[in-house]
Amino acid sequence: MAEQEQEQDREYEHVRVAVVGSGFGGLGAAVRLRREGVTDFVVLERADSVGGTWRDNSYPGCACDVPSHLYSFSFAPNPHWPRTFSGQRHIRAYLEHVADVFRLRPHIRFNSEVKRMTWSGERLCWDIETSGGNLSADIVVSATGPLSDPKIPHIPGLDSFPGKVFHSARWDHDHDLRGKRVAVVGTGASAIQIVPAVQPLAERLTLFQRTPPWVMPRADRAISGAERWLHRQLPFTAQARRGLLWGIRELQVQAFTKRPHELGLVEQLARRNMTRAIKDPALRARLTPDYRIGCKRILLSSDYYPALARPNVDVVASGLSEIRGATLVAADGSAAEADAIIFGTGFHVTDMPITEQVVGADGRTLAEVWKTGMESLRGTSAAGFPNWLSIIGPNTGLGNSSMILMIESQLNYLADFVRQLNVLGGRVALDARTGAVQAWNDKVQERMKRTVWNTGGCTSWYLDASGRNTTVWPGTTTEFRRATRRVDLREYDVLRVAADKRAEVDA
Repeated sequence: MAEQEQEQDREYEHVRVAVVGSGFGGLGAAVRLRREGVTDFVVLERADSVGGTWRDNSYPGCACDVPSHLYSFSFAPNPHWPRTFSGQRHIRAYLEHVADVFRLRPHIRFNSEVKRMTWSGERLCWDIETSGGNLSADIVVSATGPLSDPKIPHIPGLDSFPGKVFHSARWDHDHDLRGKRVAVVGTGASAIQIVPAVQPLAERLTLFQRTPPWVMPRADRAISGAERWLHRQLPFTAQARRGLLWGIRELQVQAFTKRPHELGLVEQLARRNMTRAIKDPALRARLTPDYRIGCKRILLSSDYYPALARPNVDVVASGLSEIRGATLVAADGSAAEADAIIFGTGFHVTDMPITEQVVGADGRTLAEVWKTGMESLRGTSAAGFPNWLSIIGPNTGLGNSSMILMIESQLNYLADFVRQLNVLGGRVALDARTGAVQAWNDKVQERMKRTVWNTGGCTSWYLDASGRNTTVWPGTTTEFRRATRRVDLREYDVLRVAADKRAEVDA
């Protein structure tokens, strides 16, 4: 009777593949599954529309720092990009277009936030609880991305601040900043776009800078109508443009990964960029980094420094440490009054919240397994989590090129993973071997030792709590594509249900 009740409890929808997230990774996975002949899949999205980080980040000035023709799928070229570096609105529209053109919408379940994913060793599938209902899946593709959950630091007194507080990824468009005293906390990629957009509106803008970034000019321009016409009429010209952008970055990465000492010339260009806009020697000193360029992501902006030089802007060369009413106190003791606080403090990258919801074969969550640092096989498979693949997993990030290149490599790996399961036949799962995961990560970390991200003298969001770089790929995109072209079954344990195992023995 108890067994019958358990079976009734499990009478919910079962699919071949469940994809979590509908940003670049999730939509790319959906397209690739369709191309592999897999139509029995769903895309679970916690919001009410596609777009991922390009849906969530709608702050003023939001744009990509990778050229448009490289920051798009190779299988879905867009000849209509309006600028060399596109803004958030156009990138989000592009992802909506991909969802329409590849007929993905029937597969997408909006308002379906994943609450729990639990591996069933008896049935070799994942039981998934979502805010929109429950289901099970043979394979889970986690494409939530590292830039999905905002991180706001714990600041004593923040709860008692009488003004408006929000994170850059949760921008309050109903709140008018005109004539207000605005504090911006952080100097990352979002903050350097927010400051120039907010500075003309604010009565006073105070920037709390814990660490100054290296900033290079942003060579952005409108793409002419003639160029767009040419890309529409002769698609190979857009492919050539993409190839040139990719090739330049492949050559540049050698300096980041093997020869950081060669980055001195780039530092000189960045200093010259600062000197052109910042004439005050004291301010220039506060804005000059004391670490090797490239150790943190190099930021691109042509209006950040000019905005900081405006008379209504103060740069506090210290992090925000305490809030007393409307007074913001920095770690160096300096204080400023504010009516609104904008946090540009990044995301939970090395401690992604989704890992708290994934329960593996031994009953532990992925967060527990990764508490000493994220590790996976080829950035995709974690030991003890069969048939669970991550897109943009550990050590798949890039410091100077397009993440779409890495995503497409992982989609190749996903496609072969599905093929291998089909070849093996029956109720089957692949679980990454602990030794294979360890060997892969040892190799990655050994290569990481000589990179600028580890030797450049900075503390960045690439590093986890123990100081290990579990975020960036220490090589070229070509090397990663080669490493993820095929699934090597020797790196996996093949799991079957008991009945299938007995059948094999009898045969």
